[in-house]
Amino acid sequence: MTGRGVAELNEGPLYFAYRRLSVNHQHKETFHSHRGTELLFIHQGKGTMIVNNISYEIKPGMLCIFQPYQLHHLQIDYTDQMTFERSVAIFEPTLFEAYFEQWPVLHAFYKHICTNALPAPCLYGLDDQHEIVTLFRSMQMKLSAPSEAEQFEEISLFLVLLFRSIKPLWQNQQEADQPYRTRQNHHVEQILNWIEQHYMLPFHLEDMAKDLHLSSFHLSHLFTEAVGISITEYIATRRIHQAVLLLTTTDKPIARIAEDIGITNCSYFCKFFKSRKGATPHQYRKRWSK
Repeated sequence: MTGRGVAELNEGPLYFAYRRLSVNHQHKETFHSHRGTELLFIHQGKGTMIVNNISYEIKPGMLCIFQPYQLHHLQIDYTDQMTFERSVAIFEPTLFEAYFEQWPVLHAFYKHICTNALPAPCLYGLDDQHEIVTLFRSMQMKLSAPSEAEQFEEISLFLVLLFRSIKPLWQNQQEADQPYRTRQNHHVEQILNWIEQHYMLPFHLEDMAKDLHLSSFHLSHLFTEAVGISITEYIATRRIHQAVLLLTTTDKPIARIAEDIGITNCSYFCKFFKSRKGATPHQYRKRWSK
């Protein structure tokens, strides 16, 4: 059973899916981010999640929180006919903040989750009988509200109730250890951290290999095996991610943004950006400023 919500964020207030199922490598996700906050509940599936350059184990009963513009990646294990089933809600936090203001404590928690640095992006140990799953199932049935106003109201109620359910779980986790960090991708984390410090500079694999005390071949093989894309492809993704962030949240000139992500030729940057996003930097900025 699957369901899809209103629309992508640039077309509507909520992207929603309930119990979306992927089998046999149907779900192939690379590093990406959203303009909004993403809440992802894992019903079934195993693998590795990388967020903030740290690896976490994917397990059933896991709730993941990805903040606006936060790069993340899920590598799913499909061996032995395993499946990946998840529910997801992606929304623009500022659209719904007013609905939380009458509850000051819940409002503060909502703002914290959406904007503050979080010690870890996930909660573990939930099951399909949990209230959070019930809320997703209920929202799936209410997506067909006849008017836009009623639909927006249903989304607002869903988010208020969802964050009210998450709040005690989150507070309890802060008092406990985070047991699901995985060390199998230790070198990948090192590579990601190196890229984070150097992506705004010209990239040479030999420099990375020297700094990390690994051979160029071993570096490339480790990264591609764990992440599913090459190091150069990830650097391109990281640069585009930063460009999108700067285009949509600042008024920096296009040429300055190009320099900030390590591209000195503005014309090349425009072509590079359009090949990835389907629009020039100027067109992209204009679209999101509407």
